Amino acid sequence: MSVSSLVRDYTPRAVPLPVHGHRFVHVIERQLRVYRRFWAILLAGFADPVLFLGSIGIGVGQLVHTLPGPAGRPVDYAVYVAPGLLATAAMNGAVIDTTFGFFVNYKYGHVYDGMLATPMRVLDIAIGEVTWSLLRGAAYSAVFLAVMAALGYVTSPWALLAAPVAVVIGTAFAAAGLAATTWMRSFVDFDYVNLALVPLFLFSGVFFPLTRYPGWLQGIIRWTPLYQGVELERRLVLGALDPVMVLHLLYLVVMALMGVWVASRRLQRRLQP
Repeated sequence: MSVSSLVRDYTPRAVPLPVHGHRFVHVIERQLRVYRRFWAILLAGFADPVLFLGSIGIGVGQLVHTLPGPAGRPVDYAVYVAPGLLATAAMNGAVIDTTFGFFVNYKYGHVYDGMLATPMRVLDIAIGEVTWSLLRGAAYSAVFLAVMAALGYVTSPWALLAAPVAVVIGTAFAAAGLAATTWMRSFVDFDYVNLALVPLFLFSGVFFPLTRYPGWLQGIIRWTPLYQGVELERRLVLGALDPVMVLHLLYLVVMALMGVWVASRRLQRRLQP
């Protein structure tokens, strides 16, 4: 028996070997193996819900009592803001994972050069990175929603769908972040990431209704990606369902597909010149 077969048979794996056509699972397996040594980084992400929601409920929520909800009825400020923070957390976690993490692996670790020396394709790498970000986002979103429920910020059973929707939000931003990273040349370029995320965070209806903004700004905000997620989450958590939610969801799905498509084409040029 050869040495390679011994290694293949007796090396423990984080996940089972996939069948043909699912090579992207190896990217997820690689991430699982890496984070077994850096588990504290993963656990740190679960502290965000307590810090975000606690600060709103204990701090700002005591100053701003109520705001008009999606159905027109007034809701407590903390209840209004919490779904927006859930969408924002999904966005931030996904973008950080597929920008900073991917850039380090590509530029300095040359991880993907080794992957492409195997039967894996560039598309497998793109899908694997987005899927890994999706799995992390799913775990964080579930904890975020659980903390919201424990604090009394959930008012409808439809909120059970808020966690899956947060995964869709994370997938859309993960794909967009991966695509954007293919244009980055140094860590200085990450300033552009913050330049995009901060305005989205402040001007996507997370903290105030859209009607509080000037008319011209409302039209711009309605087309921004985070606004779609905030509206979906808020309507689910508050039970104010509306057919327009389908359009918000479709926007995010198209954004995810386009991001993966652009990222795979760009990576094809950069990793396989």
